[in-house]
Amino acid sequence: MLRPNPPEQLAARAAAPSTSRARSLRARLVLWLALPLVVYVAADAWLDLAAARHNADLVHYHSLDTAAQMISGQIEWEDGRLRVSVPPAALAVFAAPETPVRDQIAYQVSTEDGRLLAGRLDFGTRPAFDTVGLADTGTYADLLEGQPVHVAAVVRTMYDAGRTERVVTRVAQTMNGRDAMIRQLWWPSTVRQLALVGLALAMILIGLTLELRPILRLAGNVSARAPTDLAPLDPEGLQRELQPIAGAFNQYLQRIADNALTQKRFIADAAHQMRTPLAILDTQMQVAAQTNADDALHEVLKAARTSTRNLADLINDLLLLSQAEASAATSETVELLQVARTVLEDLALLADGRRIDLGMEAAEQPVWTSGNRTLVAALLFNLVDNAVRYTQEGGHVTVQVSADYGWAMLTVTDNGPGIPPDAYARVFERFTRLAGTQTQGSGLGLAIVRQIVDRMGGQIALAPGPGGTGLAVTVWLRRAGAPAAA
Repeated sequence: MLRPNPPEQLAARAAAPSTSRARSLRARLVLWLALPLVVYVAADAWLDLAAARHNADLVHYHSLDTAAQMISGQIEWEDGRLRVSVPPAALAVFAAPETPVRDQIAYQVSTEDGRLLAGRLDFGTRPAFDTVGLADTGTYADLLEGQPVHVAAVVRTMYDAGRTERVVTRVAQTMNGRDAMIRQLWWPSTVRQLALVGLALAMILIGLTLELRPILRLAGNVSARAPTDLAPLDPEGLQRELQPIAGAFNQYLQRIADNALTQKRFIADAAHQMRTPLAILDTQMQVAAQTNADDALHEVLKAARTSTRNLADLINDLLLLSQAEASAATSETVELLQVARTVLEDLALLADGRRIDLGMEAAEQPVWTSGNRTLVAALLFNLVDNAVRYTQEGGHVTVQVSADYGWAMLTVTDNGPGIPPDAYARVFERFTRLAGTQTQGSGLGLAIVRQIVDRMGGQIALAPGPGGTGLAVTVWLRRAGAPAAA
């Protein structure tokens, strides 16, 4: 048995965007919001790194300068010679660093003429007095045994019995501790800022998702509508910025509804105005056919009456189609078994004339749906009428009324010539007739059926009949409970 796809699922599939072409508004908003945050964090991290380097350099140079000053203070004359004793306190400055990283420390005390008083002989790449020039103290960067170091230099002028001599004290330290201090000063704040950016982006995504839900609900509302549903959108629940969009869309819907109503009125008025002269013309031809005229004139009158009847059927179909388009989606509770019996009684004479076995398979319990009773009857009448007209003489047409999974089902099955599967979609178009069809008709029967089904929020499907012969047309209408009176 065929089963329908719920209209909500069909609408959701139709509304699904193409990911290859669609541009995500949420992604673009996140990008615009994240870009200044990332730029700010990057600039702030760079400034923090520069500040951390500056502070680490100040601490590093201060320690070196303190040690150099302490060593320089221990230089003195002894028996006409310069002597220096390095106090343990001078190197104790580096004994307990703020970081667990150990550095190499070196010092040198030398005179202006290059005589070494204490410390290392090879000390960096620059001469001692070139590093400070005329100043008494100085700091600079150098290389010691291939490693980068910071150096602090202190120059002291020693006086003894009218003799003077300048002595420079230099203390060097590798930069491992300084680099570790930079990381300690800079990295935690950077991590906190990155965490804040991540939290901000997460909140932005959550906020955009929540704030875009009204748009998605609005899109789902529009997509789930029937093609003829032009009711205005409800702007309640939309943000203030989105309400003008809904208002503009409602104005557009109103213009479409006005144009559609004008066309429907024109069709209805034109069809109604044409029915009266056609009825008069048919009556006049009936009277003329009863006169003593020759056989040729009778044939002409018969053909003219057939044409007027076909035209009258077309006008009636147009009026019914206009009624189906203009009717409300639901109006009353309809019992399908009663409707089916009435339709079969109306078409029994036509079926007998073609020796068609017209029958019904009824459900054990009444089956109810909500809709317009006249339109439901017209829906089933068109299906059965088409089956009787297109089935060969001596065939059979069966109407089945049943219920399944919350749906009220009408199935019309025949053993006629059927419809090719590739033409299933085209037969619901207006004024469509398949090639090779001999039976006269307006080409509006299945179009009217489709219009009524869509109007009632149902579905319709075509399939081959039992054994692959003929045609089975199944209509699903939303099932309703029995009214209280029933």
